[in-house]
Amino acid sequence: MTQQQAPLEPLSTTSTLPLYLQIKTVLAQRIQDGDYQPHERLPSESELIKVFGVSRITVRQALRDLHSEGLVFSVQGKGTFVSKPKAVQNVQRLQGFGEAMVPQGYEATTRVISVQEIRPPQDIAEALGCKQSDLVIELRRVRNLNREPISIDHSFYPLEIGRPLMGKDLSQDVFPLLENEFDIALSYADLRIEAALAGTDEERYLNYPAESPILKIRRLVFAESNQPVAIEILSYRGDAFQYHLRAER
Repeated sequence: MTQQQAPLEPLSTTSTLPLYLQIKTVLAQRIQDGDYQPHERLPSESELIKVFGVSRITVRQALRDLHSEGLVFSVQGKGTFVSKPKAVQNVQRLQGFGEAMVPQGYEATTRVISVQEIRPPQDIAEALGCKQSDLVIELRRVRNLNREPISIDHSFYPLEIGRPLMGKDLSQDVFPLLENEFDIALSYADLRIEAALAGTDEERYLNYPAESPILKIRRLVFAESNQPVAIEILSYRGDAFQYHLRAER
């Protein structure tokens, strides 16, 4: 809580709203007004119980609602924190990071961690349709949104595609490079999306606490010839990014 921020006050005794919803509304308004800044810790459950004069179950229901709306995130043993506004990428379009973020008004930049030839793990070799004894190109990058690190991109390319890429500026999106400079027509991608916990890489490169939630996307990209072009493992901060899709019946 900032020094200038007015203290929380007891709930209204005349409101017909359930108590948990009143608490959720008060906290959400404080977040939206900027009284609680991104990554600032909210008052503890014990503090909220004391201020609002309610049970722990009621406070937890209010916090669950805030969490489900993406306004807060929790770190085990440390408390509940305000989320940063989340950038959104449409999962129905095959786009690079910059291609998706710049039209939304964000500044998207990239830092290359490493690029090298390696013998691939079995799952990567199977995805690219090669053998584990074959060489592939491994590219690791940090993607920044408005100058803050938001994701680690860990990509693998077949040797015939990846080796020419090594001489290019890989701080830009690779998809336009493949299409415009190598005349590879991209067609579609298969995606797997899962929740995971941050590890040492996320802590080091994203300034994100280990064991915090991350969004992990495994994206296998194909050319129009139906040949795999790249397999990407994208690890996004759970407090700063979300994928969007539309499902129709």
